[in-house]
Amino acid sequence: MIETIEQLQQVSHQVAASKGWHDLPSSNMERLCLIHTEISEAAEEIRVKSDGELGAIYWEGVESGNAKPLGFAIELADAMIRIAHLAQLNNIDLTRAINVKTEYNKSRSYRHGGKTL
Repeated sequence: MIETIEQLQQVSHQVAASKGWHDLPSSNMERLCLIHTEISEAAEEIRVKSDGELGAIYWEGVESGNAKPLGFAIELADAMIRIAHLAQLNNIDLTRAINVKTEYNKSRSYRHGGKTL
């Protein structure tokens, strides 16, 4: 069970390595594209589900004995796992970066930038 961001980084790195994701060279740009893919898959979950179902996890392939978890929450988890892996590969202390950015965000003005969705 993962309890800290540091553990997420370490486990993400270990699992990726054990599944062959370190066997061939790849760039940070390629890894960012994989993160973007997970975000796009999360967006697709929003497109096909009502907001009330976004926390649901459902399973595909149960009948075959090869169940795969799916859903908006799973796609967010996939994105976080890929981000943690990228951070670990680049020796980034993600906990520190998140804390620095959170403290900065606290100092920003209300709806800074005035952007809309």
